[in-house]
Amino acid sequence: MIKVIGVRFRTAGKIYFFDPNGFEIEAGQKVVVETARGMEFGSVVLGIREVEDDKVIQPLKAVTRIATEQDIETAKANTEKEKEAFKICLEKIKKHELEMKLIDAEYTFDNNKLLFYFTADGRIDFRELVKDLAAVFKTRIELRQIGVRDETKILGGVGICGRPLCCHSYLSEFIPVSIKMAKEQNLSLNPTKISGVCGRLMCCLKNEEETYEDLNSKLPNVGDFVTAFDGLKGEVQSVNVLRQLVKVIVTVDDEKEIKEYRVDQLRFKPKKRRDYNNNISDEELKALEMLERKEGKSKLDDN
Repeated sequence: MIKVIGVRFRTAGKIYFFDPNGFEIEAGQKVVVETARGMEFGSVVLGIREVEDDKVIQPLKAVTRIATEQDIETAKANTEKEKEAFKICLEKIKKHELEMKLIDAEYTFDNNKLLFYFTADGRIDFRELVKDLAAVFKTRIELRQIGVRDETKILGGVGICGRPLCCHSYLSEFIPVSIKMAKEQNLSLNPTKISGVCGRLMCCLKNEEETYEDLNSKLPNVGDFVTAFDGLKGEVQSVNVLRQLVKVIVTVDDEKEIKEYRVDQLRFKPKKRRDYNNNISDEELKALEMLERKEGKSKLDDN
């Protein structure tokens, strides 16, 4: 076991482990640490704790110091400088007529490097732009192309639920999501309703996936034939996944009627894989296929 603290450098950014180096550090404090990019200023989100050696990437870098008032002022000054750098970079991009969208500017804590994040449809030759920016800022310049998910994570926004976006508020890393998760939760397969602000599948589809998979595994499919505890047989008309209730079309005295049963009151064959595409239009199906292709490309971009 090894003692570590968890430090985050950006809002909802990835958490990195550092050696507390003998300091008494608590969550919520600011620290200055050495990283591959140089000295960085970050927030402690995990206080001192012990973790297994194999969960730490060696060599584990140590905390340089607990942030002083001067360090905090330096970080604030860097934030103001980043706003000015962003404006200047926009002007330079326009000057060089480059097809790219600038998303953010970031100074390292020691000002040894200035990073610009951007999105673009393809590869961009920004060599002249880098030279131009280096002449203005007199420091190392790095332009980093990011995907649409990362763009949304940086910029933030409000989801269709009315809450701040998960990726911008607390989700430190993107989780794999798929069309299957929406199908399992009986959500509308209209791509506009299951896509997030970024145009990709909503990250929150993952939140209840395991619960729905477990509940669905206990239910028959719509259209299956079942036998009820009272001896009546019939076809499943609908199911209530969360309440585990099943509505069955049965025949009583030569007349058909709908009865509702608890799933434990029914006998039926093991569940077959459902064809989720039966109830959607050709246009929706094409849009879903395009969305799935985007998801595959997005995972490659993120790597």
